[in-house]
Amino acid sequence: MSEEVQEQEHQVSILNIEPVTHNVLRISVERPKDYNFIPGQATEVAINKEGFRDQRRPFTFTGLQQWDHLEFTIKTYTDHPGVTNELRSLKPGDSLLLHDVWGAIHYSGEGTFIAGGAGITPFIAIFRDLQNKGMVGNNRLLFSNKTERDIILKDELEKILGDQFVNILTEQTDSPYIHDRINKEFLQKHISDMNQHFYICGPDPMVEAIKQDLADLGAGHQLITVEL
Repeated sequence: MSEEVQEQEHQVSILNIEPVTHNVLRISVERPKDYNFIPGQATEVAINKEGFRDQRRPFTFTGLQQWDHLEFTIKTYTDHPGVTNELRSLKPGDSLLLHDVWGAIHYSGEGTFIAGGAGITPFIAIFRDLQNKGMVGNNRLLFSNKTERDIILKDELEKILGDQFVNILTEQTDSPYIHDRINKEFLQKHISDMNQHFYICGPDPMVEAIKQDLADLGAGHQLITVEL
């Protein structure tokens, strides 16, 4: 009988914390020794502060394995006094608690990435890794947000993907970007080849709907990758 593996908890200091958009933070922290992950994976994070140590939340690594620190890109919510709102009050020298690495979104080959809002985070590390390897190729990103000011790392993603970076805005009409929603009609119009990899991340209802839409349009289930 195999022994149960004891989960590790790592206390790490914040090295830097800065805004990326009006409601998204980039947080850089120390890297624990022998702490390894694959682009697209995540861990559970807690704030090392009274009242928050047992409030663990899943966040994706947006830095790369070869960096000397870890990076998270986190959307914050100020409408209630929760974990992400508390993150906004932290500063370098404060600490977080990290746990085991997990996550099912791994790069399996060229295809179309579909993200809604903060669902872009697993794809950030994947695209950075592909750029480092010179393997961006024909990968394409469909990124849905409410308005332009919500687009996370717009300049960097444009630099990596060029015209393969497609922005869709659901609430803003005075923009050069597409004003629409990613639904079956949109997918049918903008994707001609269903025999490719599809990677989907975003709010659960969006992910489930797009997964079903792609299947209905002929994409094989083995080609569709979502977070488990």
